[in-house]
Formats: sequence, C-alpha cells, structure tokens
Amino acid sequence: MNKKLIIATLSLSVALAASAQQSNVNLSYNPQKDTEGLIPFSANLNSPQVNDDHTVIFRLRAPKAESVALSGAMTTIMGARGPIPFTKGEDGIWTLTIGPLPVDMYQYNLIVDGVSMADPNNTYAAFTAMPPYSELIVHGDGPQWWDAKEDVPHGSITRHIYYSSVTEGEREIYVYTPPQYNPKKKYPVLYLMGGSGELPSNWMYDGRVNFIMDNLLAEGKAEPMIIAI
Repeated sequence: MNKKLIIATLSLSVALAASAQQSNVNLSYNPQKDTEGLIPFSANLNSPQVNDDHTVIFRLRAPKAESVALSGAMTTIMGARGPIPFTKGEDGIWTLTIGPLPVDMYQYNLIVDGVSMADPNNTYAAFTAMPPYSELIVHGDGPQWWDAKEDVPHGSITRHIYYSSVTEGEREIYVYTPPQYNPKKKYPVLYLMGGSGELPSNWMYDGRVNFIMDNLLAEGKAEPMIIAI
C-alpha cells in the first residue's frame, strides 16, 4: 500500500469517526443534550437525549424484540409502579419520552424481553459490585454543585493498591488531595464508606466527590482536606 493510499484511508477513517460522535472532549454539565445533531461513536441512535425542558427521550433499535421497558429511580418520580414500557415503531426503533424530571443524576437500565441491561447507546455507564447500569444526567441552566466548573482549581485523586489481611486480597483506595496540596502540612481527613455493593470508584465517578469538594473550597464553604475513599 503506497503512502497516498494510506493517508487517504486514515483521512476517511477520521472523517467518518468525526461525523458519527457527539463531542465529549470536555467535562460538560449537559453531556446528553443533542447540541450537534450527532450520535455517540459506535452507537446507532441518540439515547438518552435530554432536552432543555427536562424531558428525556430514550431510543433503542431492536426490531426483533417483543418488549422494551425503562427501569430506574426516575420511574418512581413519574408515578409509575414498575418499569415504563417503550413504544415500537415500524422501523424497529423503540422510543420512550418521560419528564420533565428534576435536575439531577439518575441510574437506569433497559429491560429487553425480560433481560435487564445497560443502554447500549449511552456513553455514560457505571458499575458497582453488580452488573453495569447507565447514567442519566438531567442538566439545568448551568453547572451544578457536583459539576466541574470553569476557573475553579481542581484537586487530585490518586489510586493506591494495598493488601488487606482481612479480605486476604488486593484492595484499592482513592485519595483526594486539595488544590495546592502541601505534603509537609497536616490536613483534616474525611473517610468515605460506600453502602452494600458500592466500590471506592463510585464516589469519584458517580458521586463526583472531587468536584463537590473543589467547588466548596472555591466558595469558601470548606477547609482544605484529604478525602480517603
């Protein structure tokens, strides 16, 4: 393969990738708002799509499925008892619109023919000691107290691996240090423990504890501290 052909192939690949993904290069407060009319890379539909009126559209392409439903905490907010069913279109795409929902972060699963699964089109997924689930971020008019904010200094999170004689295995712990951390200075320490099934990483990815503390420090509502997760 000559150089011109290689360059042309790479250019086409980059162009296809760029035309088929939402821009997630930044930590945005509204990551699931359809701002560009594009879909996430490797997905075939936008799901979920969060609108400014706080309504949410879920989509799933499953032409052979017999039933699709939404399961999660937002179903209770909508006053539903149990999963909320989708509607199937002639094109084989199942859709569901709910809301408006309060500004918040939610966890959900799709139930397809009785099988619970994460939303295959959602780039925001997480897991605990249980199977993976998807995350829904309903945005407000601007960054919330749990979001990364412009001009707010950020602390650091370090992952440490250690051996536990109690569980007789390797464990992990995450340590947050505040902006301008001075290792020669003594700081108060906040220890965070998860509930049943939680992992230390959930405090960072789901709980966003580092951004919360960054914002509290910037607003003068907390003193610099170390957080052990």
